[in-house]
Amino acid sequence: MDPPSPARARAYIRDYSEKMLIVVMGVAGSGKSTIGALLAEALGCPFLDGDSLHSVASIEQMRRGVPLTDDERVPWLAAIRNRMTQAFARGESLVVACSALRESSRQYLSNELPVTWVHLDGPEHVITTRLQGRAGHFFKAELLPSQMEALEAPADAIVVDIALPPAKIVDDILSQL
Repeated sequence: MDPPSPARARAYIRDYSEKMLIVVMGVAGSGKSTIGALLAEALGCPFLDGDSLHSVASIEQMRRGVPLTDDERVPWLAAIRNRMTQAFARGESLVVACSALRESSRQYLSNELPVTWVHLDGPEHVITTRLQGRAGHFFKAELLPSQMEALEAPADAIVVDIALPPAKIVDDILSQL
């Protein structure tokens, strides 16, 4: 299945008078960067991979297999929120990939912003396999249990199954916007 065309994707949101802020969330290895980039392309808007805003110290800590604490995530979340706020102020749409595992993180990111949440969900064994096969990324499979434990599934999100092909996932998201 081919990814939806930008014209087809825009048809899904033609009834929205304001631009959209979409956060693709989930644990590491769920496909946030892949799906976020494809979704942004389909919608014809910018994509922000939240991982690009981690500090060097945080990346090194995760590379060593040590999960970040909630306090250590605060500057990272602030940087993501800043980018979202800037896009909103400019009247631009933005798709963001960010784990946003805790409800408090999602509340912080979306405070006074019209955010649509997309939760990429799937079985831990599938995600573990993906993480073990991923080369060159700082996040190691050994950290997945800490993310699964921290995950507070959102009640107000579009939920999609990560077992589907990426194009189908994007199509499902677009049909629910």
